[in-house]
Amino acid sequence: MYPTPPSRPFPDRRRLDRIVLVGTPWTIASLVRHLRADGAEGSVDILGAIVMSREETRAVEAQGLRVLGTTDDIERIRIRERFDHALVSLPGAMRVAISSIRAALHCAGVRESFLPTMQDVLAGHSENGRAPAGMLDLSHIVGRPARRLDDTLVGGLVRHKRVLVTGAGGSIGSELARIIARFEPEQLILMDRSDNALFEIDRQILALHPGLDRRAVLHDVVDTEGTLQRMMDLRPHVVLHAAAHKHVPLMEDHPAAAVSNNLFGTKSVADASMAAGVERFVMISTDKAVNPTSVMGATKRLAEMYVRSLNGAGGGRFALVRFGNVLGSACSVLPIWERQIREGGPVTVTDRKMTRYFMTIPEAAGLVLQAAALDEHEVFVLDMGEPVRIFDLARRFIEAQGLAPVVEGDQTTGGPNSVRVVITGARPGEKLYEELSYRAEELAPTSVDGVMAWGGDVGSRPSRNEVMRMVADMSAVRTSHDAERVITSIRAHVPEMIQPDTKHCASADAA
Repeated sequence: MYPTPPSRPFPDRRRLDRIVLVGTPWTIASLVRHLRADGAEGSVDILGAIVMSREETRAVEAQGLRVLGTTDDIERIRIRERFDHALVSLPGAMRVAISSIRAALHCAGVRESFLPTMQDVLAGHSENGRAPAGMLDLSHIVGRPARRLDDTLVGGLVRHKRVLVTGAGGSIGSELARIIARFEPEQLILMDRSDNALFEIDRQILALHPGLDRRAVLHDVVDTEGTLQRMMDLRPHVVLHAAAHKHVPLMEDHPAAAVSNNLFGTKSVADASMAAGVERFVMISTDKAVNPTSVMGATKRLAEMYVRSLNGAGGGRFALVRFGNVLGSACSVLPIWERQIREGGPVTVTDRKMTRYFMTIPEAAGLVLQAAALDEHEVFVLDMGEPVRIFDLARRFIEAQGLAPVVEGDQTTGGPNSVRVVITGARPGEKLYEELSYRAEELAPTSVDGVMAWGGDVGSRPSRNEVMRMVADMSAVRTSHDAERVITSIRAHVPEMIQPDTKHCASADAA
């Protein structure tokens, strides 16, 4: 998995002698697996486990560990067992328990190491400010291992180049920026219309790469004249366009905003890129653009059409990369579920049958950069593996936090470490499953593991005249407050757009 994790979260093993593990049966099991995989089990003396309650004793003993007692007995256990170090792993939702255990260990004179909580993992940092080294295995939640980054390929794309990332404060844009910064670009240009998001990613890049030439540009790409002026001033070699409106139900209520940002924001950046002689322009697209049932997906489809129409019109290459949902992005399922667990539940899922394609943010961003480096093709699709049932994802996520899922309507009753899962039903614009490509797009493997491509023969490419008619029609409604009028115009140019069957559709990110 990339980026390569920093130093492990465990303390210096040369100082580890007699240690105990503290947590729930599920988090202790995760700790043991991690120690064994890391080769640490033979270099430390694991005396046993301290659990939260007596009811958890049998589950821990089943893992071959001796239960020393509960967290209420830490001081007595310390005197009896003479251990001098504790590895603690608890769900982030157990804030009160974490504080009391920390205090008890301190009073007993025990050195402790607290493994990163779920919040730390999703935010990409731990208590010491570094990225955690994988105590939460997102590849297990996705159901497959992540691909590794090809440093040579990415370095060839960005090293000694001026690289511009739009939407740089977003989940994908910020990860693109963090990866690019590692490969010595001549200049990294961060563009976003949110001052808070831009400030945060600029601060991160400065802390990680203080010597890097970077520019933070507070700008809304919908401003056509301003975008052209900035592009001509900055003269980037590579443009990665990640700025977009992405929330499906919200765009159903604000279709004109989706048209303005997703279509005309893309047009603004693409046109300015061509005028400035950009070598490579890559638009970040979505599986929701394939046979769309939502305004968000349909406007991304319109943007795809526009980008494809530019190939052959100038010297630069214009491509798009399409992929599904990413885990851990702002307002995606994992942070929402984490908040719901922290507040005592329930965890909400819209439909038991609904599936989505999933990928971690680092893997998606890394594959986007590798696709951007390829010299052929104009439509790239990331291999997301098999679609995952959101219901199953929720169960795995809860279990990864050391808790037990209890599904509404099932016969099982919950214990003290259980979380209810409830089914809420669908929202506007959402469907049961997503597709990554149209049938006519005959995808073929590329030299990059995890990246497929469609050549997009010239005959299949929308003509420039067709695209400009579409642009003119959409321009007439981009500021309209009449939602039906806007959607009618969208449908005229995306005839495959259908209304989802609300009885059989569900949300991937609504939790």
